Amino acid sequence: MTNTLRIGETGTQRLIGWVSDTGHPDGRARIWLDVTDDHTNRHDVLHGGIIATLLDSVCGITGSMRFDPVLLPPMLSVSFTVQFMAPMTRGRITGVGTVTGGGKRTMFISGELHDEQGRLIATSTGVYKPVRQETKP
Repeated sequence: MTNTLRIGETGTQRLIGWVSDTGHPDGRARIWLDVTDDHTNRHDVLHGGIIATLLDSVCGITGSMRFDPVLLPPMLSVSFTVQFMAPMTRGRITGVGTVTGGGKRTMFISGELHDEQGRLIATSTGVYKPVRQETKP
């Protein structure tokens, strides 16, 4: 499988600026973001809402890859929990999602974000399900 980088696919991705990579042979999506001043909160660290968005996105994309690694059908977050482990200031943050269980209708997916030194910044667990695609007449 070749690397497949996805940039600016959604409004949120364009706004925040992360890159998605769906080309790894292990079937897990990766994302990364180069953290700048635009991503920090009033404490001058990466905003927790952006951390949650990155984790939710990498988990959803990982789930989509199980159904169709090319088309990436949309996934819906049913439940989602984030654990903040360490602050992040500047540099690249990288995330990976892992399907940990589930069946045909729901998937359990965990996520991790690490800084450039490999330090664990945050983790997540969630339940996801595919969104039914409407067919156009």
